[in-house]
Amino acid sequence: MTGRFAILGAGLVLAGCAMTGGPERSDLVTEPQACAPQRFEVYFRDSEAGLTDAARQAISLTAEQLQGCQIRGVNVIGLADARGGQNANLELSERRAMAVVEALEAAGWPAPAFSLGAEGDLGAVTADGAREPMRRRTEVLVDAGPR
Repeated sequence: MTGRFAILGAGLVLAGCAMTGGPERSDLVTEPQACAPQRFEVYFRDSEAGLTDAARQAISLTAEQLQGCQIRGVNVIGLADARGGQNANLELSERRAMAVVEALEAAGWPAPAFSLGAEGDLGAVTADGAREPMRRRTEVLVDAGPR
């Protein structure tokens, strides 16, 4: 057979891809729902709390994706790496979280929905003593749903 598959030993012949009597593709494949909980991260330069262009882009993209959704809550958690002192890292992680909140508010998100947290350098060093530079970020958890 040319262009067809045949498995004769099993008694099955597949002669094309058309399904008859089964569900339609549109019944099986759906678009992801935009108005659903989201998680994203915003990264910062070493020892800084100012938003980079990439950070602004991530915030803007998420704000656009959730435009028209009900924003029930936004949890922003600031983190810092292990450089510097414990108090300085806690303060830095707070400033990072606030920078993200201010950018989301400027994008039109409702201010009462925000919850801020700061972990400083807590967890920035692994059990074997390695420093985690990827902790220079905020984690943003958005509880969103349809209106």
